[in-house]
Amino acid sequence: MHKLFLIISSISGILAVSLGAFGAHALKDKLTKAGTLETYQTAVQYHFYHTLALLAIALLLTKVQSQWLNYAGYSMTFGILIFSGSLYVLCFTGMKWLGAITPIGGLLFIAGWVCLLMTALKSL
Repeated sequence: MHKLFLIISSISGILAVSLGAFGAHALKDKLTKAGTLETYQTAVQYHFYHTLALLAIALLLTKVQSQWLNYAGYSMTFGILIFSGSLYVLCFTGMKWLGAITPIGGLLFIAGWVCLLMTALKSL
């Protein structure tokens, strides 16, 4: 399982850096609606923070076999897709209804951190 999360975190890191640079350079003048650039920056920040958490999970899985770590990895992965993904799409399309699913991604991030806590309490 560690290899899967290492691959996902690597791809996610590539995307986070690329989308961050794209936003800073190519979109700065295009994301002109109030709050849109800030929303995009939030998407990139959370994308990157949780990519690093996913990398840590992949590395921990090389030392500790824990179902909680697997749950954490999946939670972080789907949190990135739903939280940051919905914000990216919202910024590009203006589809406001996507704001309603963004909190689901946030809940997945929280669940991932709780699963990391459970790993520490149960396995380490």
